[in-house]
Amino acid sequence: MLDTRFPDERTGKIAAQNDAFRKALSVTECDGQKIDGTAVLTRTVMAMGAQFIADVTRAVRDFATFTDDNDPLAEHDFGVVEVCHAGLRQRAYWKIDLYDEDYVFGSPCPEDPAQTRRVLTIMLPEDY
Repeated sequence: MLDTRFPDERTGKIAAQNDAFRKALSVTECDGQKIDGTAVLTRTVMAMGAQFIADVTRAVRDFATFTDDNDPLAEHDFGVVEVCHAGLRQRAYWKIDLYDEDYVFGSPCPEDPAQTRRVLTIMLPEDY
């Protein structure tokens, strides 16, 4: 679904790259450019077990409900998902941070995949 909330072309590029990376949860491509990065899970997510990890990663990949309330900058860099675990609904957050090529500082040009490395973190509310 096309998000019409992008305030400018730069934001649209960042959002499209974030979406491509989130859906792959690994190095991928967007508009013919390599989108590099890594996905990580917090210890609390890991402790939930293999089935929860599979369910929450699927929910993160499938997330598409961006609104002004949950994505005010329209960069598609954060979301909240819920999965059923042990008979209960468990909430999890995901966040994409944009780093320079050495993963030390923020990216100098977030819309340029050659200068940007993404880290997608999946966490539980208590980790945030």
